[in-house]
Amino acid sequence: MNIVTQKEYGDIPFQLFGLAHWSGLGCILLLNGVMVYWGRQASARARAIWRCTLASLLLLNEATWQLWTWKSGSWTPQSMLPLHLCNLLVLLSAYVLLTKNQLGYEFLYLLGLAGATQALITPDIGNWSFPNIRYFIIFIGHGGIVTAAIYMTLVEGYRPYWRSLWRVILYLNGYMGLIGIVNGVLQSNYLFIAHKPNLPTLLDYLGPWPWYILGMEGVGIGCLILLYMPFYWRDRKHRQGN
Repeated sequence: MNIVTQKEYGDIPFQLFGLAHWSGLGCILLLNGVMVYWGRQASARARAIWRCTLASLLLLNEATWQLWTWKSGSWTPQSMLPLHLCNLLVLLSAYVLLTKNQLGYEFLYLLGLAGATQALITPDIGNWSFPNIRYFIIFIGHGGIVTAAIYMTLVEGYRPYWRSLWRVILYLNGYMGLIGIVNGVLQSNYLFIAHKPNLPTLLDYLGPWPWYILGMEGVGIGCLILLYMPFYWRDRKHRQGN
C-alpha cells in the first residue's frame, strides 16, 4: 500500500470481522445494554433528554457524511442522495425519537432492526477502517438506528402489530418501484436493485440479477415476521391467560 492510501485508510485496512469490526459491534452492544438498564429507571425528563441527544447525534452524523463526501470530491447524485434505506432510517429514527410517532416507530422497528443489523454485519465501508471518519460515520449511523429501535421498544414500551407488517411491506415495495425509476434515470444503484454492491454481502447467496431481488424480498419478509414473533407469542399467551 502506498503512503497516500495508507494515510487515507488508516494503519490497517478494514477487515470483515477483524478487530475494528468487532470493536464497533461491541460498543453498540454495550451501549444498548447500558441504555436499557438506565432507561427503565430514569425519569421521563431524563429519557426525553436522551432521545433528543440520540436524535441530534444521528442528524449530525448524516450531515457529516454528506459534507465529508462533498469536500473529498466523491459526492455524486448517483451515490449520495439520501435514498438508500439506511439513510432514510437515520432520518426516521430522529423523527421517531423526537415525536414518539407510532407509525414511524413501526417502520423503524421492522425495517431498522432488519436492515441496519445486516449493514453492521457486512458494512459498506470499503477499506476505510479505524480511525478514519467513515468508520465512525458507518457505525454511528447504523448503530444509532438499531439503538433507537431497541430503546423505543424496551424502554418507551412501543410495539408493532400484525397490520404493521403489511403496511411496511406495501410501502417498501412501492418505494422500490420509485427507486427503480430513479436508478434508470440517474444510472445509480440505490437499494442495490440495479446490481449487487461491490463488497461481500448476504446478497451474494441469493443468485444473479434480477433473481436476487426476489430473494432479497423473501429474506426481508422473513426478517419482518421474525421481528414480530415475540409480540405474537406474547399476545397469544395473554389471550390464553384470559
